[in-house]
Amino acid sequence: MEAAPPRRPQPPKGAIAVRGARQNNLKGLDVDLPLRELIVVTGVSGSGKSSLAFDTVYAEGQRRYVETFSPYARQFLDRMDRPRADRIDGIPPAVAVDQTNQVRTSRSTVGTMTEINDYLKLLFARHARLFCRGCGEEVRRDSPESIADRLIDEAAGERAAVRFRVRVPEGFPEEEVRKHLARQGYTRVARAADGAGAEPVELEVTQDRLRIGEDGRARLVEALEAALAAGRGRAEAAVGDGPDTVRQFSAALECPRCHIAWRDPIPNLFSFNSPIGACDTCRGFGREMGIDYDLVIPDERLTLREGAIKPLQTKTYLPYQRYLLKQAERVGVPDDVPWRDLEPEQREWVIEGDGRRRDGHWFG
Repeated sequence: MEAAPPRRPQPPKGAIAVRGARQNNLKGLDVDLPLRELIVVTGVSGSGKSSLAFDTVYAEGQRRYVETFSPYARQFLDRMDRPRADRIDGIPPAVAVDQTNQVRTSRSTVGTMTEINDYLKLLFARHARLFCRGCGEEVRRDSPESIADRLIDEAAGERAAVRFRVRVPEGFPEEEVRKHLARQGYTRVARAADGAGAEPVELEVTQDRLRIGEDGRARLVEALEAALAAGRGRAEAAVGDGPDTVRQFSAALECPRCHIAWRDPIPNLFSFNSPIGACDTCRGFGREMGIDYDLVIPDERLTLREGAIKPLQTKTYLPYQRYLLKQAERVGVPDDVPWRDLEPEQREWVIEGDGRRRDGHWFG
């Protein structure tokens, strides 16, 4: 009677289980690769590192991912053969970045090469939350319904005054604005407390006074809708007594407290390859060009005449060295004092110049 073949161990949960891998020079390898961990595969040349990582694990993950597409879509994608193995379980879709990749652009990253960055841009454009850089509060568009929901949830049972603000045009009498508001039925008008003495003058106009609650929701929504319309998209609710009880709202994508406005997010806003989303300093390259003054002035013991400014000592720039000494004598910057002993304003003059780029002035 033949002996039963040995039973292979069951794959653990949360791991990629490879059983009987025979791809290339692998000899029936059994291995469990835990998910959500960084795994480093090491070994001598020819030991099967690439055969396991690329030709087995990655190949099977990519093959299964491609099979989820329709037959029409699969014809445009690279087809990968099934790796030689008894079974591979628990494997998710895979992405591989090969060390032989020929991309040479400075802006290439793992995200751009695998096109994951395209999905991240869409994710942030659709689901990211915006926080004001001034006060740190979350910025969102308010509507009469959303404001009413927040007030009822946070201050049910409290008395509140729904208000909006009107700015008095410059050079226009404040009294005329008050008369115009009175003709529209607004009788409770006061100067904004946080703008006392400021120009231009803002008036706080009370749209309605009511008690917050689910029973009065329709009246609250109506008051908020009118206040947002009259206040050009801005309204506020004074809940209870005291200046700290005023809550401000905006129908635009702006912070109602700091009045900083943003535009609606688009995918390019989150792309370092786009002028819209690139960093203003490095322009999306992840590095910035600058001057290392330790290289420009490597020996601070030298004087200007002895050549403290190293780039000016070459044959090409020697005329600028002579011009520097001439202008230094004109403005009283000593050329026989070591660089480290010059006054800060004197060193700044040498580096930055006097701001005038014409004959008779040092341009820096």
